[in-house]
Amino acid sequence: GTGKPVQITTEADTYKYQIYWSPDSKKILWGDKLLGLNYLDVATKKTVEVARGKWWEIRDYTWSPDSNWIAYAMPEHNNMAKVYLYDCKNKKTYEVTEGWYNSYAPAFHSGGKYLFFVSDRDFNPIYSRTEWNHAYLSMARIYLVTLSKDLKSPFEPKSDEVSLKEEKTEKPTPEKKEKKEEKKPESKVDPEGLKHRIISLPIEVANYRSLTSVGDKIYYMKRGDRDRRASLKMYDLEKQKETDLGQINGYEISADQKKMLVSQDRSFAIIDLPQAAIKIKDKLDLSRMEVKVDLRKEWNQIFEESWRQMKYFFYDPFMHGVDWEQIRLRYQPLAEAVQHRADLTYIIGEMIGELNVGHTYVGGGDFPQPKRIHVGQLGAVLNRDESTGYYKITRILEGENWNRRLRSPLTEVGVDVKEGDYLIAIQGQSTNTMTNPFESLLNTVDKQVALRVNSEPKEEASREVTVIPIRDELSLYYHNWVRSNTKKVTEATQGKVGYVHIPDMSPAGLNEFVKQYYPQLRKKALIIDVRGNGGGSVSPMLIERLRREIAMVGVARNTLPTPDPDAVMLGPKVCLIDEFSASDGDIFPYRFRKHKLGKLIGKRTWGGVVGIRGSLPLLDGGYLYKPEFATLSVDGKWIIEGIGVEPDIYVENDPAKEFAGIDEQLNKAIEVILEELKTQEKELPKTPPYPKKKK
Repeated sequence: GTGKPVQITTEADTYKYQIYWSPDSKKILWGDKLLGLNYLDVATKKTVEVARGKWWEIRDYTWSPDSNWIAYAMPEHNNMAKVYLYDCKNKKTYEVTEGWYNSYAPAFHSGGKYLFFVSDRDFNPIYSRTEWNHAYLSMARIYLVTLSKDLKSPFEPKSDEVSLKEEKTEKPTPEKKEKKEEKKPESKVDPEGLKHRIISLPIEVANYRSLTSVGDKIYYMKRGDRDRRASLKMYDLEKQKETDLGQINGYEISADQKKMLVSQDRSFAIIDLPQAAIKIKDKLDLSRMEVKVDLRKEWNQIFEESWRQMKYFFYDPFMHGVDWEQIRLRYQPLAEAVQHRADLTYIIGEMIGELNVGHTYVGGGDFPQPKRIHVGQLGAVLNRDESTGYYKITRILEGENWNRRLRSPLTEVGVDVKEGDYLIAIQGQSTNTMTNPFESLLNTVDKQVALRVNSEPKEEASREVTVIPIRDELSLYYHNWVRSNTKKVTEATQGKVGYVHIPDMSPAGLNEFVKQYYPQLRKKALIIDVRGNGGGSVSPMLIERLRREIAMVGVARNTLPTPDPDAVMLGPKVCLIDEFSASDGDIFPYRFRKHKLGKLIGKRTWGGVVGIRGSLPLLDGGYLYKPEFATLSVDGKWIIEGIGVEPDIYVENDPAKEFAGIDEQLNKAIEVILEELKTQEKELPKTPPYPKKKK
């Protein structure tokens, strides 16, 4: 840290990922956004390309202990990564694994004897409770390949024969202490037959990562399907035994392989290399870690970094025809003038907005934020009685109190409150003297609160109930809105038509689909509502289910006939969309139309489908999302982005009517589906006469 920095690379043309020094400190290895894997000779400043992918980035790579070999996992077109070895001396590449199994996380034995890696080679399906379908969760084990063909397997059968040595009566001579030179590890690799020298460690199937070898001891992180947290494990090749070292977040082993940095429960510790369960006594004191920040320089760097990340990662290398260098020069003076991180975020947002594309999100960062104090909510609508000043409970939101996320306080068991009752007092304070009753519910979330209620607006004969307020009522309002729509559809169609609303295309939206779709499978038709859908990634799963067709009918004694496959909706379908159907909420109706599942009703969708992944690091912990994954039609044309998906039947909801509970889009969907039922309603065949097989 006392010398002058030396620049060793020039002509940057892409974003470089994690760098790794070779063990001899002479070379540096990195992957990049151009799908390359490269290393650089520090002395000559020459860069060597190890590999270049076609299907995705190479992010999984490591050095051999003698610095002569590189192991890496290359993503392939079939989504199965292969492990390769690269010979730095001869500039040759060798396949270690075949493309039949996904293989990744390579790590060399510290003595150069083996190459370890993780691979998905176990097939143990689980079956869905909602339908006859399967999924594979844990599939991986740790494997090793003997690098030299002369090296024996660490699991070869061991002889149990013993031999007796003849005892010598000679007097022992004093031993001469000789200083032994430490033998440097050397990786001898015989490329021929590598794929046939793969051996599985005798450990259970799980998910594995972060492999590190210290001699014949291998450390790794493991998480099984039922584990809430990952655990650090150690496998001893000599003793052929796995040891559980405890639940941690992650670890790093020092270069001399004597110490380990452990992260556990938001704290760190440096410990001796563990051989048994980790017990952290002395945590690293990080309280005195301070950094002097020049906010002006930091903000300037964040601005430049955001511009550069967009330059290297935006899906269109031509930046939608925008002169990106000129955009930087245009916004740079504004960025240099900001006086707050929030203002910098605004300027960066305006700059990336020049690309005219969705999913350009920017935010976060290091700036003071006051502690938020939440107001307890009762899951009810309160209106003031003008004559007495007390508050009338005009509506109580229905919930599912067995589900903590849908708990409605006034409907819980033992809480004697009804719609039409008056809220007389909160925590002993009369509500008729309050400007706003929620002032007395400040900071009461998940705490017991005493209410006095009465069927009349007076204190006499009022009763006390104890409730536990919730943080917000959004989930309750959504739940009640869906229930209300379901009821409208049921009543308007005499129970023939089902209704499903999907709020987003994340696990939450998938859960809502499962909760609403399967109980209504025996309906004659279905209205799928993706209005306000916030996007995600599960639309292919949902469309696949909606596309299923009946192939046959199942019959069992004393039961009604059932369709096969069972989870199939036989009748017509329509889909509701609006301008807030976004991202994967755009893609769902596109798929719906593409597969001719039914009519789209409502308004044109948002039109933002260039996808994103996680943010790359910014200096102060802020985030920037870069649109990276665009969508083409099967005939090679850009679709949806900036356009959206047009409905087949255009209907715009009048805001005043919608506020009053009149949903004209839903009403149109009901009208259309009833009309279609006249010609498309399907019935299962009745059971025919049973066959007679008597000869």
